[in-house]
Amino acid sequence: MSETRLIQGRYRLLDPIGRGGMGEVWRARDESLGRQVAVKCLKPLGPHHDPSFTRVLRERFRREARVAAALQHRGVTVVHDFGESDGVLYLVMELLDGRDLSRLLDDNEHRPLAVPDIVEIAEQVAAALAHTHRQGIVHRDLKPANIMRLADGTVKICDFGIARLGHDIGFTARLTGTGIAMGTPHYMSPEQIGGTEVDQRSDLYSLGCVLYEIATGAPPFDLDDTWAVLVGHRDTPPEPPRRHRAELPEYLERVILDLLAKHPEQRPWDAHELYRRIVAGRTVPSYVPTVVAPRPRPRPPEPAGREARLPSWTRGMTTGPKATGTALRTTPPAPAAGLTGEWTTRALTAGTGEPAPDARPGPPPATARALADRHH
Repeated sequence: MSETRLIQGRYRLLDPIGRGGMGEVWRARDESLGRQVAVKCLKPLGPHHDPSFTRVLRERFRREARVAAALQHRGVTVVHDFGESDGVLYLVMELLDGRDLSRLLDDNEHRPLAVPDIVEIAEQVAAALAHTHRQGIVHRDLKPANIMRLADGTVKICDFGIARLGHDIGFTARLTGTGIAMGTPHYMSPEQIGGTEVDQRSDLYSLGCVLYEIATGAPPFDLDDTWAVLVGHRDTPPEPPRRHRAELPEYLERVILDLLAKHPEQRPWDAHELYRRIVAGRTVPSYVPTVVAPRPRPRPPEPAGREARLPSWTRGMTTGPKATGTALRTTPPAPAAGLTGEWTTRALTAGTGEPAPDARPGPPPATARALADRHH
């Protein structure tokens, strides 16, 4: 795209700030309102692409616009406009400076973040998820690259392209029918892996994986083999984070392990309950969950054939980049990676709505860093 290109006679593309296999993000000027915005463009796909795959990508892109536009919370990205211009689908979002958690880990030389930062991030994401889940929306792809921290310490959730509205099961079935996996292996819940129905507690599991990584420097199942990662999520208890980092508070370890429970009923019921536990852990010397559920019994040994109990869509799946050690992508990803999560950005969008009544954001962390290139 040319830097002088004008989208819909209104949005003038200035310079690219992110690029992925399926499209680009541009810093642009809204000529009508005289403000700078971010414009996310889906590249036109040629005839050599599978038509069903192309339809899925376009539907996911439209869905991201609809879902994000319905959410008004300071911890969620906000969408200004959406449309199609000369065959290019575009999404116009508020332009804000910040870095996603993947970049923060990279900038920290793959070391875990400071404990106060971890707690602050956990609290703000829990508040944003509480609002999102109250609207009946499950994100389904929560990971470090989709959580952005602004220069003032505000934390925002990005990329709702594969989110699911609670009442829209038929639409979800059409999206998943193509065999494109919903989620990223290192952060997928056991129920996503098993192909069963997911609810808001699946997002909580993914958040547990994110918190584990920023607290220890690696995701709970830090393996290169996709099958081993998926089976780890499904069957293997995670190693307690304090074994990797003894200075972590006990209550924070308990929060993370509760989020990583294999069965949804053993996790916090919703993000509001999670938010309450985090706040309580910051103010009391010991962490005691409100509901103590029995731990699951060990699963029977895996039958012969290591893919016997994994859904068919996992065959041939690759793990994709983890948050830590991610390098700049120079070739387009495999189509199975989907649309969201392929964006490499240093400036993204953010919501400006008021926080939910239960969301009481704390002061910006003292260690908020300067803007750097965001990369997935």
